[in-house]
Amino acid sequence: MKAFKLLSALLDYPADGTLAALRELAGADPRGFVEQTDEAGVLTPAERDTVAQFLAVLLVRDPTQVQADYVQSFDLTAEHSLHLTHHLFGEEKSRGPALIDLGEFYRSYGLQADEKELPDYLPVILEFVSTLELDEARVFLADVAKVLKVLAENLEKSGSPYAPLVRIIENQGSLARLAA
Repeated sequence: MKAFKLLSALLDYPADGTLAALRELAGADPRGFVEQTDEAGVLTPAERDTVAQFLAVLLVRDPTQVQADYVQSFDLTAEHSLHLTHHLFGEEKSRGPALIDLGEFYRSYGLQADEKELPDYLPVILEFVSTLELDEARVFLADVAKVLKVLAENLEKSGSPYAPLVRIIENQGSLARLAA
């Protein structure tokens, strides 16, 4: 599902190549790009608007500042870590087996995770989720919803523009969506 791939790209480090590709794909119409990307109707209209607004702001900002803000937001503040097991285990040794299990789970689906990134990194999780059927994706996201809730709350407290994106992902795994 392309909507999860887009969210993955928006939550990953905004490398120059990624920003250039997003500029080329979204052009002057981020809203149209988001609607086209979400052709499966995974996102609600309000969620599509939120993603389009985030993308519109992202694309007009100076890339160096976007990158600096990303590092400040995610890399320098432990409570904002996109490595979800960090919120459960911190740097405890028990985190290692959880990471191994998650990597093995991905492999059981035929997905080889990027070796440069840990399997609990939210953009990697979203890449994996994008390969699943929608119901299965939502069940998987429901398993991490509590961590996503904590992450979103932490980002909201700091006024991070990334908070609404994390809320969208959290909402994708909500019980109401699973029952629909």
